Amino acid sequence: MIQENIKIIIQPSKGWQPINWRELWQYRDLFYFLVWRDIKTRYAQSVLGIGWAVIQPIFSMIVFTIVFGKLARINSDGVPYAIFSYTALVPWTYFSGALSGSSSSLLSASGMMTKVYFPRLVIPISPVMSKLVDFTIAFIILLGMMAYFGFYPTMQIIYLPLLILLMMLTASGMGMWLTAMSIQYRDIKYAMGFFVQLMMYGAPVVYPASNVPEQFRLLYGCFPMAGVIEGFRSILLQTNPIPWDLIGVGSIVAMVLFISGAFYFRRMEQYFSDVA
Repeated sequence: MIQENIKIIIQPSKGWQPINWRELWQYRDLFYFLVWRDIKTRYAQSVLGIGWAVIQPIFSMIVFTIVFGKLARINSDGVPYAIFSYTALVPWTYFSGALSGSSSSLLSASGMMTKVYFPRLVIPISPVMSKLVDFTIAFIILLGMMAYFGFYPTMQIIYLPLLILLMMLTASGMGMWLTAMSIQYRDIKYAMGFFVQLMMYGAPVVYPASNVPEQFRLLYGCFPMAGVIEGFRSILLQTNPIPWDLIGVGSIVAMVLFISGAFYFRRMEQYFSDVA
């Protein structure tokens, strides 16, 4: 009996390709493994464990309260500056962590990419999902602070998942763009810290969006995290009406970032193994 050797040749996609959702579903176990690996590495192999999820926003809140709340006396929409800043730091810390992890994900997984085939798109998306654990822990602390300062959730909290989805789309879209570019332009890896810090001061983290002049408000909303952060404050602290204008513009921009980032990522896949 003669057995034929069957060879399967996998060729990289060329040109502009959409997301292959069916293939991603077939490799869902790998996606779960990558997400779990990120979580386990961050918590199981560290001294403080889940403490790292709250150390960064808590210490940032203390510094911001002293510098911007006490010394600079920045307007906080009539609420204590400590919870004003922490409410913004919860989504922002998630976004900055997810973006940093996603933007460097291909470089970290370069060894795996050269050995086995799998849809590369699972690599930049996995940090976006794994950072939700940090977000959840920080959000629980936020609920405790709200009770301490006398703020309680209202029916508007039903809109919170929309803002969470918006910040995930933004982190995913920007992450796919930056990680695909970082394979060829290694400067992006070193510039990420400065870039994220610059974006933080562009977002209403240490100041309210009400400080932005009305004529620039929609332009300001083109940064999706502006609507997310101001929406968190409006829903949880009732500082102002929910900024649907910022959220609407930010949602459009986030969708454009996600779709264009996915197309660009797929287009660059053919070069990943060569330059990784």
